Amino acid sequence: MEQNWLKNSVVEFVGTFALIFVGAGSIIATGGQNLVAIALAHGLAIGLMVAAAGHISGGVYNPSLTVGLMVTRRLGVGRGVYYIVAQLVGATVAALALKVLFAPAAAAAVNLGTPAPAAAAAVNLGTPAVGLGVGTAAAVLAEIIMTFFLMYSVFGVAVDQRGAKAIAGLVIGLTITMDIFVGGGLTGAAMNPARWFGPAVVQGAFDNWWIYWVGPIIGASIAAVLWNQFYLPAASTSLPHAGSTETEQTEGGQTAPRRMAA
Repeated sequence: MEQNWLKNSVVEFVGTFALIFVGAGSIIATGGQNLVAIALAHGLAIGLMVAAAGHISGGVYNPSLTVGLMVTRRLGVGRGVYYIVAQLVGATVAALALKVLFAPAAAAAVNLGTPAPAAAAAVNLGTPAVGLGVGTAAAVLAEIIMTFFLMYSVFGVAVDQRGAKAIAGLVIGLTITMDIFVGGGLTGAAMNPARWFGPAVVQGAFDNWWIYWVGPIIGASIAAVLWNQFYLPAASTSLPHAGSTETEQTEGGQTAPRRMAA
């Protein structure tokens, strides 16, 4: 086990906890009726957590993004596995906290903020179900596309050394907000298996569970491969603090190794 596994795990736990606590909490607080507030809450939670501690673990907070980074070898398998465990645990603890804090009737009405259609016509706002009239294939496609945009943004501002790293949190957070505006009424716009997992486990709501794993993982992997194989030069940077060494681009397009903290 690597030296900083505990510190990295805590960062991933806290970041994912914040996403579920604020994101799902906003659904409970608004009864699932205010899409703007819900979208902003999710985007702010991730954006601020990326800005606060992304320099320590990379600020992934999402199993599908973790898989995408592993597929492109930007994140080692061992680190990726404990990241995912920390993310799922953080999501579950946050959902438990919401169940304790909110009145049972309010939490049950939206299935503890489990991703679900935001449209008023949908049954049980907050449950992990596709919207009325939206087929299973369309729901999976929606999660693929939305998570593609999220991973696309992550590579652009957090992985590529040429990207706008100073506003990485803002870009990533606003991408989540943008996706929820479009997909909130289709699938709940989870884009993140942990976003579904915590509330679903605590609330016992498992309908269409596989959509929130398959769709985001496919979308994240496609975007990661696109960036890794097409946009980025060979041997360009890995995720910040995702390994003991990474390479940094120089002006001439060459790469030079840069040692990182273990």
